[in-house]
Amino acid sequence: MAYQSINPNDGKLLKSFEHLSNAQLDQALATAESCFQRWKNKTYGERALILNKAADLLRAHGDDFARLETLEMGKRITEARGEVAFSADILAYYAQHAEAFLAPVQLQPKTGEAHVESSPMGVLFCVEPWNFPYYQLARVAGPQLMAGNVLVVKHAGCVPQCAIAFERLLLDAGLPVGAYTNLLISYEQSDRVIDDPRIQGVALTGSVAAGRSVAARAGQNLKKSTLELGGSDAFIVLDDADLDLAVPWAVWGRMYNGGQTCCAAKRFIVLDSVADEFLARFKTALGALKAGDPMDERTTHGPLSTEGALLQLLAQVDAAVKGGAKLLMGGQRIARPGSFMQTTILTDIQPGNPAFRDEFFGPVVSFYRVKTEDEAVALANDSDFGLGGSVWTRDEARGRRIASRIHTGMVFINNIDWADAALPFGGIKHSGHGRELGPMGIQEFVNKKLVRSGQVAAPV
Repeated sequence: MAYQSINPNDGKLLKSFEHLSNAQLDQALATAESCFQRWKNKTYGERALILNKAADLLRAHGDDFARLETLEMGKRITEARGEVAFSADILAYYAQHAEAFLAPVQLQPKTGEAHVESSPMGVLFCVEPWNFPYYQLARVAGPQLMAGNVLVVKHAGCVPQCAIAFERLLLDAGLPVGAYTNLLISYEQSDRVIDDPRIQGVALTGSVAAGRSVAARAGQNLKKSTLELGGSDAFIVLDDADLDLAVPWAVWGRMYNGGQTCCAAKRFIVLDSVADEFLARFKTALGALKAGDPMDERTTHGPLSTEGALLQLLAQVDAAVKGGAKLLMGGQRIARPGSFMQTTILTDIQPGNPAFRDEFFGPVVSFYRVKTEDEAVALANDSDFGLGGSVWTRDEARGRRIASRIHTGMVFINNIDWADAALPFGGIKHSGHGRELGPMGIQEFVNKKLVRSGQVAAPV
């Protein structure tokens, strides 16, 4: 199917785009490889000039980028503006820090001298999702372009205009043709790209199923991959939590981006002594959200990204209820044009219920009561996913102890603020492997070459 841009607020088709032909795809890969031979020799300063210019252009035209995102995937306009600003921050962060992050590291051998130096790998293939149309691209473009790699990118089929706009942004900033190439290609053509000997690494953010497929293909070709997949993050509320702080964060953690965030709070695990009060306040706050046009700043509850996403979520809720879960509120689509779903709370979810294992990618809360701190940790860790999680307590030392026991790539204590370019992002288990952002993100696709010198006695 061709790439389609459909406004989820009213279901109207905005634009459609055809796939590239195989000949066009091969030409794009050839151009990328040719560009790499020149781009890898640019200085960090030369690359930084372009990335900083792109960041400046993003900020200067932030409203235009944000409106396009809201039209294509329904993100509320205030959140869209925030994403655009964060994307600019990521580009500027790596423009500033890349050289220091990749500086040679001196080693201390018994004799002679040695160091490890970093060099770019080549053309990377990036497969990115729709839920953060610019941030996901900036997250790979910032570090990898500064490292000296070049990118060919398959973005999600429902945000083609955002994909094209980001490529144009980088070209307008002075990036040479071939250093970043948007590919409007099919899933079958993605396999062709991974198989191509010019591709040196693969980065994917997406579903578990997509991760299995892409990682398997990359593995068959002996190519490095990074995966950022789904999540089912626990939001652990201890008996000494400040509910005035925890409840607003619970609403944001579940409802930011319409609940369509890998590291969203999804499983709310609350100690019995505060469960009734927390649930009552949480339910009231969720019920106060008002559905409306995501372009209107007064709207507090926007649509899901596509009609298909809405139908899948409704089916998951139905299956959970049939499996024995109780529907405390919501569970239906909202009676208005567009792909809107009611805020929903499920309780009494038992281990045999599909809801116990599944990820709900939308405004659905899974609520659990536990008796003890140990029970909360055990339940948090009883998940196929391992992306993030949070702990809510007035005792920060207690929060740190629990954070150390949670098996995820990220844990937050009394906040869920992951939106900082300096913080590495990623998970374990079915949430994937590798990290993006921070000092770690730029290290994923560089060759760490050992160079040893000095007088070393020849073996006898």
